[in-house]
Amino acid sequence: MIKSILILIIFPIFLFSSQQIILVVADNFHVSKASLEFFEDEKLLLNAEVNLGENGMAWGLGEVKLKQKEEDPIKYEGDRKAPSGVFKLTNIFGYAHKNSYKLPYLYASKKLICVDDSNSNFYNQIIQANGEEKSFEFMKRSDQQYKYGVVVAHNQSAEFKRGSCIFLHIQKSINSSTAGCTSMKESVLKKIISLLDKDKNPILIQIVKSSFGEILHLYPQVKNSKFLLD
Repeated sequence: MIKSILILIIFPIFLFSSQQIILVVADNFHVSKASLEFFEDEKLLLNAEVNLGENGMAWGLGEVKLKQKEEDPIKYEGDRKAPSGVFKLTNIFGYAHKNSYKLPYLYASKKLICVDDSNSNFYNQIIQANGEEKSFEFMKRSDQQYKYGVVVAHNQSAEFKRGSCIFLHIQKSINSSTAGCTSMKESVLKKIISLLDKDKNPILIQIVKSSFGEILHLYPQVKNSKFLLD
């Protein structure tokens, strides 16, 4: 019993003690633009404007169950909405063979794919293509949007049709929305990638403004956010 209680206590302490937080805040669930802030040990290191899904945001499946209203949208496959919630950042990926990043790296070869077929045993996984996948996207594209990016651990349990293949990546253009990822200027993403460190438990907190108070309570590390002034 004592061991179980200790696990329950330690787990939230570990989760909420992230030393690196990427905070993305949108005005509401229906806009495709948002503001990003990068915090490390409570220090604000950078801020930028980012693009969200073409149809805005919807509640995804992450690490923490935040308060949701009955009328709030829920993330599903193909809805062209970015997931809202708290998500681990697990890997960096890119077109280059070599890297010096502090987060595990995936080389985007021509055979590396992310499976978005909800019926597949590999749904929401990045794998080497074997020719049997019915629906997927190549991690090495003909453009530069995936030149480098970060894997967002949304829907890690691969719940049926709840969304897949969510990344931070390079924007197509300054006002181009996405199919559900979060995109930004190449210079901003390069800076973020250079800072991410697996030993600092990096997470993405992606929310609408109305959820900021709850996030501040759970993650006081963002106490220097500009959203406290809004």
